[in-house]
Amino acid sequence: ALQPISPMYTIAAAFGNVHGVYQPGNVQLEPEILGAAQKYIKEKEGLDTDKPVFFVFHGGSGSSAEDIRKAISYGVIKMNIDTDTQWSYWEGVKEYITKNHDYLQGQIGNPEGEEKPNKKYYDPRMWIREAENYTVKRLVEA
Repeated sequence: ALQPISPMYTIAAAFGNVHGVYQPGNVQLEPEILGAAQKYIKEKEGLDTDKPVFFVFHGGSGSSAEDIRKAISYGVIKMNIDTDTQWSYWEGVKEYITKNHDYLQGQIGNPEGEEKPNKKYYDPRMWIREAENYTVKRLVEA
């Protein structure tokens, strides 16, 4: 055991999770594996706590809310959702471009008039902010 180093452990255990993006239903999580691991470690080490280790959920993008809840109940304290946050960032940019398409065709000239400037639409701070807002929304869901 690692007791001499620290009583706190964080483990990135595999329970059906995979990195990347897959069609719904292709990834079958088995969070119960985490519960079984907790029980085994508790018994093997003679510990009092029901959750002697912490788990990191790698490859969590696209997981169902139910599987996430189960994983948390078995000791997951950190979940990686990089693929989901990448998509949400892109989705924010995509939606901004779609919404403001007619204002992003040139520096001057838009539906409001041929002489109207478009600087506030193509300013990176505007579309990056929209991307960030979409990412924040995804993080709140997580």
